[in-house]
Amino acid sequence: MRPILVRLHRWFGIGTALFLFMSGLTGAIIAWNEELDAALNPDFYHARSNAPALSSLDIANRIEAADPRLRITYLPLGVEPGRTLQVRVTGRVNPATHQPYDLGFNQLAIDPGTGIIQERREWGALSVKRLNLLPFIYQFHYTLFLPAAGNGIETGVWLMGVVGIVWLFDSVIALVLAFPSFRTWRKSFTFRVRRGGYPLAFDLHRSGGVWVWGLLAVIATTSISMNLEAPVVRPVVSLFSNLAPNPASNPGLRLTSDPAAPLLGRERIVALAAAAGRSMKLDEPPGATFEVEGLHLYGVGYFKPGTNVVRSGLGTTWLYWDARNGKQVGAAIAGQGTAGDIFLQAQFPLHSGRIIGLAGRVIVSVMGLIVAMLSATGLVIWIKKLKARRCAARRVAPGKLAKS
Repeated sequence: MRPILVRLHRWFGIGTALFLFMSGLTGAIIAWNEELDAALNPDFYHARSNAPALSSLDIANRIEAADPRLRITYLPLGVEPGRTLQVRVTGRVNPATHQPYDLGFNQLAIDPGTGIIQERREWGALSVKRLNLLPFIYQFHYTLFLPAAGNGIETGVWLMGVVGIVWLFDSVIALVLAFPSFRTWRKSFTFRVRRGGYPLAFDLHRSGGVWVWGLLAVIATTSISMNLEAPVVRPVVSLFSNLAPNPASNPGLRLTSDPAAPLLGRERIVALAAAAGRSMKLDEPPGATFEVEGLHLYGVGYFKPGTNVVRSGLGTTWLYWDARNGKQVGAAIAGQGTAGDIFLQAQFPLHSGRIIGLAGRVIVSVMGLIVAMLSATGLVIWIKKLKARRCAARRVAPGKLAKS
């Protein structure tokens, strides 16, 4: 059995090594995405004026009136003093071409005291310019910037999800192989630092993986969930637990009888969200709104305006409204729901480490480097053994010829 597991581990490792090396390094970086982005691009994060902040809703209306080509799709309802208001935008449909305007940007940084746009950028653009560098790394981490296939299938997202599945199976195999004998189990936890070279590389790969195996399994599992939630994870989880319907992927939850009805304004949605929050006794007020493009759906996140939407714990509570009639059509309340709902809520907080705040982000960043190290040392071991097998084959070949 062991020879079969060795062969599987070898080929699983070779097949995923490059992907895991890249995702490990990029994951270590994006654990500090906002801090690094702010350091590189202070104008995108720090307001130029010290004027008191205007209403976010008023600023949004001004921006859309000044440039009718765009529509704001994500709007924080407040900002920290001295910080910019960062909004997401998309192009409205051009009546001449019946296609969305090509804005050349999808994110704005606005001085909240004056309403003046300080910076524009295309978040996730294939660019390593300073303004785009951190969004590029973030997007590369889970898409590899591979082109979409037919039917809107995101090739890179699927590929990294499959890599996560292979990685999880391979991690189990690696743990079994790391303990060949009960009597020699201590060796699987040691590092031959003084010997250096290949013995140290072998120990870093084997013992390094053993020491952090539990964390590796969590990262592998959550990477599957993050990339393949709808097609794989939700169906599997639903076999064991009921799941609350997801309004973004279930059109039946939204009004369909009058598709031509005008959309409600953000002000009305925020008022409905505030009332719903009080009724549900949520701890925090509406902190941001977003539109799900093409679905006529509004989402509202509940957090203190001016704080980061990416929270510690199980994240942010979101409620959803039909944008045509103001009917509440869904909710994702942090820490509430079935066991399956809470499992899904925990995936991003676990993957990013934010479930335990700053300490978790430090752990995830270190784990990213360890994943890259395990991938590199695995390749070193494979190359070393491949050379040894070839040398052995060359030594055997002359003997066979002599006998013949």
